[in-house]
Amino acid sequence: MALATRWWSKTILYGSVIAFVLIAAGALGTRFGVWPFTIGLLMFAIGALLGMIGVITGVIALIVVLARGRVTERNGVLIGAAVCLVIAALIVPQFKAAFSVPPIHNISTDVADPPAFSAVLPLRGANSNPVDFDAAKLAPLQEKAYPWVKPLDSTLPPDQAFDRSLDVLKAMSIAIVDANKANGIIEGTATTFWFGFKDDIVVRIRPQGTGSRIDLHSVSRVGQGDSGLNAKRIGEFISRFG
Repeated sequence: MALATRWWSKTILYGSVIAFVLIAAGALGTRFGVWPFTIGLLMFAIGALLGMIGVITGVIALIVVLARGRVTERNGVLIGAAVCLVIAALIVPQFKAAFSVPPIHNISTDVADPPAFSAVLPLRGANSNPVDFDAAKLAPLQEKAYPWVKPLDSTLPPDQAFDRSLDVLKAMSIAIVDANKANGIIEGTATTFWFGFKDDIVVRIRPQGTGSRIDLHSVSRVGQGDSGLNAKRIGEFISRFG
């Protein structure tokens, strides 16, 4: 039994290290262009699976180790299980977010006449998702999942609303690609921290009475779903704009 317990200790410890390396390498390798995002996501998924298995086996092994007084094996089990718990704490919310929203990656505050992209199009690449908003398909899903994604009505005149929008985008760490004040159009790109996924956003400012109407359109370059990030980005803009 001592041999079996020793095997558990080493396996959990080594497995936790492998899981951590796979998750970190998968994300960072994708961000820096070492491999395509599909490989990075596969590595991330394998690492996440190993981490979840490590949590379960770690608890079982810890019970056995403590019950039998295997002090020399306790540290390995504790460290391995702790690393797996950290991994689980990081990835479970991400998976929960991904499966709690529809698998869409194209969000617009104006589903009938979405703001059009122009300046960012050459940057998206031939294999990127299309930027056209399919209202018949996407509008019902968007309305159900993100009913608060609506146009922003502002009392600011268009020129001031434009300046305010530009400031908000910069505060959100969105790289500005083009800002055309005459047309009331701002285009930019947001980059996720770990994988370096890029989402493009266009803001359109139009006069409305003595104020302005502001519409946003945010689209992921790759992937089927976005875990709600495009809608969240629009919500953050609206909240920051005030």
